[in-house]
Amino acid sequence: MNNYSWLEQKLHKFALSSQFMREVTFDLENTKISLRREPENNIFITGLARSGTTILLNALYKSNIFASLSYSDMPFVLAPNLWSKISFNKKNLELKERAHGDGIKISTESPEAFEEVFWKTFSHEEYEELEDKFRIYVSNILYKYKKGRYLSKNNQNIKRVELINSIFSNSKILVPFREPMQHAYSLLTQHKKFIAEAKNDNFISKYMKYIGHTEFGPNYIPIHKQNLNFPNDLEINHWIEQWYLTYSKSFKSLKNKQNVHFISYVKLCSKRDYWFQIQKLVNIEKTYDFEFKESKKEISCNFDKGLKEKAMSLYFELNGLNLI
Repeated sequence: MNNYSWLEQKLHKFALSSQFMREVTFDLENTKISLRREPENNIFITGLARSGTTILLNALYKSNIFASLSYSDMPFVLAPNLWSKISFNKKNLELKERAHGDGIKISTESPEAFEEVFWKTFSHEEYEELEDKFRIYVSNILYKYKKGRYLSKNNQNIKRVELINSIFSNSKILVPFREPMQHAYSLLTQHKKFIAEAKNDNFISKYMKYIGHTEFGPNYIPIHKQNLNFPNDLEINHWIEQWYLTYSKSFKSLKNKQNVHFISYVKLCSKRDYWFQIQKLVNIEKTYDFEFKESKKEISCNFDKGLKEKAMSLYFELNGLNLI
C-alpha cells in the first residue's frame, strides 16, 4: 500500500470513497455488456481473517477454471470490463510479499475478490434488487475473464452465508478454520501491525476503508460486538472470544446445509489427500498439488483458561467433521 504513487492514491479515492461514484461505475459497466453468463456452481470462501482463506483462494485459482477479480482490477472493481479498456496498466507478474508480512506473495495478476466493495455499496437494497445486482456483478467478472465459474474470497461473508446461499443455491461455501490460539495470536499480531503502520502512512487506513477491510487494523469492527466478556482488542482474549463466537454460531446454523463445508487448515497442511478431497468436492476434474504451510508461533500472552477450553472443544469438534 505504501508503494502507491500520489496519482494512484487519488484514483483510489475517486473510484472507491464515494457511494455515488461506485454506483455510477457499476451502472456504466452494465450498459456496455449485453451478453452475460449465468453464474452457477461457484465457490465462496469465507471465515475469520487469518484462517487460510487467501492461500485456499490461490490454491483453487491455480486450476484455471475460475474467475476472480485480481489486483489489476483495482480501483474500479465494480466495472472490471470498462476499466480494462481504459487502463494502461501492463501485466506485472513479479511476485512480492503482501503487506501482511506472512510469506504470501502476490502480483498484479493474483486473485483477490474485492467483493466487500459490492456489499458496501448495495447491501442496503431490498432482497430482489440485491440478488439481481449481485448476479450481474458476478456475471461481469465471468465475462471479463471468459470463465464459467466464479471464485470468491471474502472474510466478511461469514456474516451473510445464508444470503449468498439463497442467491446461489447450487454453489459451495468453504469455511476454513485454524487452531484457535494460533489463529487468535495471528489476528492480534496483524491488528497491532496495521495500527502501527497506519500511524506512519495515512493511506493504509484509507485504503482499508475503501475496500471494506474491517477485520483488523485501524478500521477494525468486530464481527460480534454485543455482550463481550473481552472487549479490549489489544489483548488476545478478545480474539479468542471472536473466534469462538464466530465459529460456534456458524457451526450451529450451517452444519446441516449440504453445500457448506468447514475446512480444517491443519489438515490442509498435513494431509495431501485432504487437498485432493477438496478438489473433488468443488468439481475440479484434473487434480494437482499445492503447498500449504502451517505457521506456529510461541504464544506468551496471558489468556483466560475457561475461554481457551471452550474454543478448543469447538475446534476439536470442527476438526472431526468429515469433508464430504
